Parts: sequence; C-alpha cells; structure tokens
Amino acid sequence: MRLPTALARAANREPLPRRKVLTLGTGVLLLGAVGWQALDRSTKRELVRKQARALGSDITLTALHENANIARKAIEHAFMKLEEIEQILSLYRSESQIFRLNRDGKLDQAHPHLLRVLAYAHKVSSASGGAFDISVQPLWKAFHEADKRGVLPSTLDVDMARSKVGWKRVRMTGERVHLDGEGTAITLNGIAQGYAADCVKRVLADAGIEHALIDCGEINALGNSSSDAPWNVGIHHPRELDAFVSVAQLSERCLATSGDYATRFAGDCRWNHLFDPKTGHSPNELASVSVVAPTAMEADALSTAVFVAGVERGMHLMRAFPNTDAFLVLKNGRTLVTKGFPCKV
Repeated sequence: MRLPTALARAANREPLPRRKVLTLGTGVLLLGAVGWQALDRSTKRELVRKQARALGSDITLTALHENANIARKAIEHAFMKLEEIEQILSLYRSESQIFRLNRDGKLDQAHPHLLRVLAYAHKVSSASGGAFDISVQPLWKAFHEADKRGVLPSTLDVDMARSKVGWKRVRMTGERVHLDGEGTAITLNGIAQGYAADCVKRVLADAGIEHALIDCGEINALGNSSSDAPWNVGIHHPRELDAFVSVAQLSERCLATSGDYATRFAGDCRWNHLFDPKTGHSPNELASVSVVAPTAMEADALSTAVFVAGVERGMHLMRAFPNTDAFLVLKNGRTLVTKGFPCKV
C-alpha cells in the first residue's frame, strides 16, 4: 500500500520520527496541517482535528462529537495536559524533572506523572529480563556524539557507556528517585509518548468525547471513526518509506511501533536508537515491531522490549501481558503476526 506522492517526497527529505504511523481512520489523510481542521461527514457527529508540536514530535488529536465547540475545547485541554507532561518528562528542558534527575542523580518530591512512568518501566524491565531499559541514555549519548563526527563510537566508548547502564540502577522510595552509579542517566523516549496518549484519552473522555483518535507518536483509540467502524491506522514499511507494511483496525486498543529506520547512525539501519543493554549495540533480528495493547504506555514499552528481546523471547514476553498482540517485520522482510493482531483484511 503506497502513501500519497506528497508524503513520499516529504519522507525522502526529512528524517522520520522515532515512531511513525499514519492515521487513515476518517477516510482522508491530512498532510502538513497545523491548527484546526473541521470536516463534514454524513453522520450526526462532527469531526474536529488539531495538529501541533509537543513531546518532540507532531501530535494529532481527532475527536468526533455532535457539538464541534465541545470537541475543540476538549482538544485544547488535552494539549494543555501534554504541555504539563512535557514540563516534567522532557529530556532536554532544563527545568524538567528528568533533566534535573539526570544532572543531579537524585530527585525529591517526584511528580506523580514521573512516578507512574518509572513504576511501569520497572515492571516491563523486570518482565523482559532487562530488554526494556530506560537507563540506556549513556549509549544514546555515545552514538550521538560519534555520529556528529560522522563515525561510529569505538569499542571502548561503547563499553564505557554500557558500564553505566542497568535498569536496577533506578530506585524509587516514596516520592524520591535515585540513580545509582556515576554517569547513570535515563531516557523515557520508549514509554513517555504512550503515557501521554493515555493521559489525553482520559482528558477527552472526561469532557464527554466518546470517539477519538490520539496520535502522540503512539496511538490511542477511543470509540470508532466517523463511519462507525474501527479507526484504521497505517504502519510504515521499515524499508519502503512511501508504503505501509500493514493497516491496523483499532477500537479501544492502542498501537505503538518501534523500528530500526526511525533514527539511524552512520546512515545504516544496523545502527539505530534501539539498544540492547547487554551488548551496547542495536539488535540485528527485527526491523520493526508494532504492538497493540489496552494502553498506549503498555504498547509503547512492549514494542521496544520485543524489538530488543527478539522473536523468541519477545513472543514469550507478550504472553505475560493480557490482550496484547504484535506485528513483527524481520530484517529479511519476513513478517510474523500474532493471531489477535487487528490487521485490516
């Protein structure tokens, strides 16, 4: 399934976000729109959409409601919630709690947003035997710094970075968070966007929105699309940027994708932002992993964990999380799909 030509050209000019899916749930694909879009539909519900920038990626919120003003206000409140979350979980804002934690190695009176994300990260790290690990930030830094020089990091640089990695180094005691060991630092890029999508869903639901599609880099679906059918969400082909590898139908489940194509070092998919904490390098079995789960945070964390763990360990991990399914694309192009993954036929 090919993308429209305009999008294919854009994809060739600009690097893709870390996770990229394209929403098709309304029967139209809006490209490059910023601000409000209201579209007429044959149903009694009006569709309202807003696109803006938050959490380091393009955010698109789509809501269906009989009253467009109610939908607009709900979406505005949702973007306010996203700003609140970013102020706490941003890796780069100097006033954020994550920035301060990485700088100081400790944080008192951590915000509930941060504590919830850290608690769930700990759960998935434990269940996956460390395949999911938020403490891989030193590896990212080593590869990023080398990439700026047009090279890959040396074996010594990788080993030094890996010596600072370990999910058990992140400790929580009540509202206090502590990072054990010199140089330990965390990134929430494998879980924060999913958490944000879940928070947005709650904001919209509390405002009376029963049907919405939330794209915060990871996808959360509420109710149905304007045709009263599940929301259709296209998943990027990991090797053909102008194509979908599949289309998922979402209704009350969430979708997240981890792929080796999103952020590459030395221009090669073999070297990417997804690190195996045990080796310090990117896993070499999978090209992309898409997971559907009851929450976007769960889908977000599991897609990363399965990518790092590989097919055998990853499928064993999925069985430990009820109502989750996966669509895997191997490096050789072969696909593996669990029975319950909602592929559009």
